Amino acid sequence: MEADHRAQVEELLAGYRRSREQLGAVHRKLTTLQQSATSEDGLVTVTVGAHGRLTELVIVDSAYRKLRPHELAAAIVKLTETAAAKVSRAAGETIAPLLPADTDPDALLRGTADLSPAELKPEPPDADETFEDLSWMRAGGGKR
Repeated sequence: MEADHRAQVEELLAGYRRSREQLGAVHRKLTTLQQSATSEDGLVTVTVGAHGRLTELVIVDSAYRKLRPHELAAAIVKLTETAAAKVSRAAGETIAPLLPADTDPDALLRGTADLSPAELKPEPPDADETFEDLSWMRAGGGKR
């Protein structure tokens, strides 16, 4: 009986070690993910890291002559969003093998995996919690 128990414990520990190794490999891959996006004219290229943060920005010299500052800024923002969406998809694909079959990896990464659509809607402000009649100039912040 004790040998069976010991074998079960060893099997559980081996499974735990395999899961931990797999989780470590996925974590290492997630931390090194990066994606790039380049404008159609090739003037601007952005690269984002694992969390969608801009890590590299390449602007070709001629971009300053061809684009106005607001156009260049808009291109950078748009390309950063595109690259961030790509890195998010890659992260979802990376973690998908670890998740139960019915789990949406993108929702998990957004932190909304177990929330219903109703729970994701912002709550309206509490009608009783209005500060429009309060004055910061009166002692205690009392009403005017």
